Amino acid sequence: MISAFAHVIVPFLLCTALANTSLFDEVNVDLTYDHYAEQTVDFLPRFLAMPFNSLINIAYTLMGLYWLLKYRDKSETKESRYHREVFAFMAVFYAPVQWTRLTVLKRAPAVLDQWFTLPIFAWVPVWINSTHNKTTRKFALMVEICSVLSYGFALVFAWGFDAALLGHVLLAIYKGIQVQMHAGNQKTCKYLVLAVLSCSGFVVLKALDHWLAQFWVFQRVTGHFWSKVCDVLQFHYSFCFLTTLSQSSAVKAKDC
Repeated sequence: MISAFAHVIVPFLLCTALANTSLFDEVNVDLTYDHYAEQTVDFLPRFLAMPFNSLINIAYTLMGLYWLLKYRDKSETKESRYHREVFAFMAVFYAPVQWTRLTVLKRAPAVLDQWFTLPIFAWVPVWINSTHNKTTRKFALMVEICSVLSYGFALVFAWGFDAALLGHVLLAIYKGIQVQMHAGNQKTCKYLVLAVLSCSGFVVLKALDHWLAQFWVFQRVTGHFWSKVCDVLQFHYSFCFLTTLSQSSAVKAKDC
């Protein structure tokens, strides 16, 4: 667990330090509550100004802690445990970044909110590769470095982050489908479908946040909130898919 923690905390601190410089002053990020359809509640403290979109971050933390501390499987290999713990730490660390962004409305947490999304998605193909190839931690580190550096597109193009994120999402889905076709089973297929559906809900509900607010059912509990619910589910079902895939691969390797 210590090595997994180090894997996450080192780039986390480095990116945080860089985000608090002038390097990202031109990056296109939203710094007002107008970006969200949820109305602020004036009598609540700043960290609960948008209660639904703020409190949903607790779900990220609880989900991350569950997969970090509560998940147990006797067939889990050392390498699979490492990949699971890295992914879980990513979820735990991501939650306070999102919450801070909503609380302070400053550029640095807004940049980090975008930036950290990329290596999270990049970890999915890394973990998938480890289930059927002898992927080294050096390779995993290289993929994560490339993913972190890809945020540089946001410095060049107004839509640079969106392009980088789309590439990460498509790669994760492609690798998931590819490994399902070669090494999956009915159980992993179910989890993959649920993860992709959750990912679709995350993207669509977030994009349609303001449009959906014209309907009363989305005026308090907004599309952006539900997109975050889908994001938590996307995380959870990705864990389900990847851990089940790792178990299946470990059993096959033992039989051989």
